[in-house]
Amino acid sequence: MEKGANRAMAINRSPVQGVLNIVRFNWHFYVFAFLFFALLFFVLDYAPTRYRIWLQVVFIVAVATTMISLLVSFYIYDLSALYKLTWLDDVLCDVPATVVNINAGFDETSVLLQRKFPGAELFVFDFYDPAQHTEISIKRARKAYPPFPNTQAVTSAHLPLGENSIDAVFALLAAHEIRNNSERALFFTELRRVIKPAGQIIVVEHLQDVANFLAYNIGFRHFHRHSAWQQTFVTAGLHLQQERKITPFISAFVLKKNGITA
Repeated sequence: MEKGANRAMAINRSPVQGVLNIVRFNWHFYVFAFLFFALLFFVLDYAPTRYRIWLQVVFIVAVATTMISLLVSFYIYDLSALYKLTWLDDVLCDVPATVVNINAGFDETSVLLQRKFPGAELFVFDFYDPAQHTEISIKRARKAYPPFPNTQAVTSAHLPLGENSIDAVFALLAAHEIRNNSERALFFTELRRVIKPAGQIIVVEHLQDVANFLAYNIGFRHFHRHSAWQQTFVTAGLHLQQERKITPFISAFVLKKNGITA
């Protein structure tokens, strides 16, 4: 297993890995989009003049929205500080000795956290459930990328850790996959159980807001509203210590147990 860990540590992100993964794992959407564009382009030559302007508008809007989503994704996942983790220097109170990283079936960040905190004990958990998380993109991602060494399969309701045992818990672009509000609150209640009194939970997510609507159109509905996250944190007994934008499209929430604000 040590060999696997060393191999994982050696992996570097390519300059366009983020946007290429999006196309790779959602290729069916882009095939459909290309066929739709081709059909519109073909129909334009034969459509009556009075309809041609509207078809041209549809064609331009369809191509533009697809390109915008890819360009925004390239900016977020390949150009921004998201995967550099430099933003963590401003949100963590102390360098953690024990770290938990939780994913929903696709893990790009455990290697990065291991590099960021080489002296920390790292636990990696995967709450992916094929019966509930049915997105084809996640299944393709799991086939393309093997899990981080020693990753443990868990449920969203239980982590195999003692109470008050962890300095920092990370849920990076994962918790939104828990679609049910009650289940999501239980998940964060479990995170609250395992962090130390001065521990922190770092959650990174897209939000269902104007910026993500402009970037992803109706795809932004896969994300949760800011108010929904706030309600989840309150229900789980967590205090929002800090909130910051890593990019205009990505928010980081830093949480602590209620009653502990420093």
